[in-house]
Amino acid sequence: MQTAIQKHLFSISDYDRMAECGLFDEDSRIELIDGEFFDMAPIGSRHASIVSFLASALIKQLSDRAIVRIQDPVRLGDFSVPQPDLAAVEPKTDFYRTRHPEANEILLLIEVSDSTASYDLNTKIPLYAKYAIPECWLIDIDKKTVTCFTEPLENSYKMQHIYHADESVQSIQFDCLSINLGSLLD
Repeated sequence: MQTAIQKHLFSISDYDRMAECGLFDEDSRIELIDGEFFDMAPIGSRHASIVSFLASALIKQLSDRAIVRIQDPVRLGDFSVPQPDLAAVEPKTDFYRTRHPEANEILLLIEVSDSTASYDLNTKIPLYAKYAIPECWLIDIDKKTVTCFTEPLENSYKMQHIYHADESVQSIQFDCLSINLGSLLD
């Protein structure tokens, strides 16, 4: 007789209780995606530099239009707490002191990929589409490209535009946001 193997998924409430009990150490880099735990890749200097550059540009260009969060969790439904490299979220006077931003408050997510491009493209981008995040950027360090995803539909995006190192990325969500890729991806 064949026995079915049962998968047990964790909710965000389970994840929060585990963290409160000290199950994860303070330096743990873990994401909860669709009820499963994933270790996040270590951050290399190139990755960190690009995130810092983008954070500075977003903060300057978006000023009071959004709060820019750097490698902080966002809440997507009851079973996912990804930590995108950058998130532009709706402004709140308390800066989300008591909870993480939820899907309907997220305006733009950015993932910077070197060794994680496949995971970001095949796991995280479809997750963001599933929760109707209006715009996502995937920066592929090795390919020196930025793919902008817009118009979420179920688990994918209808529109994808690939920018190269000699171009500027123009946000669909924010008409004031434009990033020159020349120095970013060289």
